[in-house]
Amino acid sequence: MSSTTPQFLKLSENSNLSLRDQICEVVSAAITSQSLAYDRPLPSCRELADQFGVSRNTVFAAYNRLVDLELLVSRDRSGYFVNPQMVSLQQAGEGDDKTTGDTIPCPVSFQSNDLMPVVNPLDWNTYPYPFIYNQIDPNLFPVDGWRECTRQALGRKQMPAWANDSVESDSPQLIQQLRQRLLNTRGIYAEEDEILITLGAQNALFILGTIFSRSGKPVALEDPGFFGARNAFRLSGNELIGVPIDGEGLIPSAIPIGCQMVFATPSHQFPTMVTMSQSRRQELIDTAIKKDFLIIEDDYEAEMNYIAKSSPSLRSMDNTGRVIYVGSLSKTVSPGIRLGFIVAHRDIIREARVARGVMMRHPPTIVQEIVALFFRLGHYDAHLRNIERRYKKRWHVMNDALIKHLGMLQHTKSEGGTSFWLTGPEGFDAAGLAERLRTRGVLIDRGRDYYLNYNDNRSFRLGFAYVPVSNLEAGVRVIAQQVRAML
Repeated sequence: MSSTTPQFLKLSENSNLSLRDQICEVVSAAITSQSLAYDRPLPSCRELADQFGVSRNTVFAAYNRLVDLELLVSRDRSGYFVNPQMVSLQQAGEGDDKTTGDTIPCPVSFQSNDLMPVVNPLDWNTYPYPFIYNQIDPNLFPVDGWRECTRQALGRKQMPAWANDSVESDSPQLIQQLRQRLLNTRGIYAEEDEILITLGAQNALFILGTIFSRSGKPVALEDPGFFGARNAFRLSGNELIGVPIDGEGLIPSAIPIGCQMVFATPSHQFPTMVTMSQSRRQELIDTAIKKDFLIIEDDYEAEMNYIAKSSPSLRSMDNTGRVIYVGSLSKTVSPGIRLGFIVAHRDIIREARVARGVMMRHPPTIVQEIVALFFRLGHYDAHLRNIERRYKKRWHVMNDALIKHLGMLQHTKSEGGTSFWLTGPEGFDAAGLAERLRTRGVLIDRGRDYYLNYNDNRSFRLGFAYVPVSNLEAGVRVIAQQVRAML
């Protein structure tokens, strides 16, 4: 059995310990910091002696000392290994706070930024009621269909389609499937050179923000709105202007003159979930012509309508080339797949393709081919019907529970989607509510995080896609108890 000597193991130049004890100190520190694999042998006495410039007997003595301390075990003809009992102790203490003894200070300092990070705990899925944004129920994912598509994509016949570098192009099969099975349902006709594949919608927005930042004109977006868009445009160097919303979404008349682009989520406004009416959509397009700006349409959860039919997309209503359509497969397939797309005038796509190539060359072509097969073999359509049916049931259960238990709060009217937006009276502390609920196994999204200036703390968002239907009302009851206590 072979081992590779960890090059990070180094003896201190200023230690007053003996060489044996220095080796014990270095190896034991690596064990407690979990830097050594428990299932691989440590370096042999000869290897470590060569690395440290000491005798083999010194390393042998150090290893035997660590065996006596029960940090290592010796196995005949295999070498020295981390004691399995140490592994068990480390796993048991994974939730404990970890500190490092020799923390090297960072050589540079960073100024505070206005980016909005994800604030949910990493173990969010262990909470009984995780009412948080952008999660899906993994039990609804068609594992068998995905496995079949993966198997076919990995076959020798399909390998040439994804094995080579393809900076300037995307999977022709995926582009075709998007045109035939997704875009046409939104009334959008696009040629192959008018579509660009991205690593999700947020990556698409960063690419767009990058290619338009040179204009020096600000980007207007909904306020409250999608913090992912806010982050993408800020990070790509754009000035931001907030535009208020009402019961029909973004208000076109409030868009100032001089903007380069306006970002909108007309199907389900992010985060309030209101749907923009057709007359308001037409007003937005007319305003874009009048005030000379482009529209970025994020067609968020367009498929998730449970009361009324989906409204036509802005892109389908546009005959001027001003609407840039951004879509994603995160909510309909899985956020972990990280695939999205841009549909725009071919000149815009050409610039976006260059920017994408500079950033990260291209999204993984193997994933593109798997998703293309997922569409082509009918798995996407079947999966979409399934989640629409399941989420519709959850939406109605959730809606009834909110009316029954949280009638003291304003409940934004929506026609679908996978979340609800609630607002308390003047002075209500939704951020404080989030902290109280977290200790009771309930996670919610703070409303203030969606505002450009974080200046409204009365609202919060409840996403229900991950929570089982049997737990929805119970979770809402816990929220209602805390809301009543605060009011």
